[in-house]
Amino acid sequence: MKTQELFNLLEQNKDKSLLFEYAPNQFVGANYHITEVKHVTIDSVDCGSQTDAWKETIIQLWESPNEIGKTEYMSVYKAMAILKKVGKMKPYTLDAEVKFEYSNTTFNTAQLFVNDFEIRGNDLIVKLAIEKTDCKAKSTCGISDEKELVLANDEPCCSPDGNCC
Repeated sequence: MKTQELFNLLEQNKDKSLLFEYAPNQFVGANYHITEVKHVTIDSVDCGSQTDAWKETIIQLWESPNEIGKTEYMSVYKAMAILKKVGKMKPYTLDAEVKFEYSNTTFNTAQLFVNDFEIRGNDLIVKLAIEKTDCKAKSTCGISDEKELVLANDEPCCSPDGNCC
């Protein structure tokens, strides 16, 4: 989701509570705060020696240990006010991909993509997902996009005589 798309979604649902689902049926606690907004420029070189550059908006969510047990989620309206204040200080790149940075005691820190959203009653649920790393230079590196099927046989795959290691 692009930053502008997120802002449009929030604007259309400002009367709702804002929830984040970071894994199936796992929600960021109601005690979350928006603690940082990063305007990031990525300037990269991949393993095939190709350069690339893009921008991202990364919004950090943090669960306050002083508010454990809180049941009322932040309103979309309040989240919009925070994001608008940031935008006045440091303008957004509206076509930048938006990600949410989050962790808790059972979920390692990750930058999560917006995968989808759902309106459930008075809640706007932003569904987050992790994208796996990938090789951008597959053709240069001779890597096939096809999955290799390995059939099991009587001998262990990774034995010295195995045929798949």
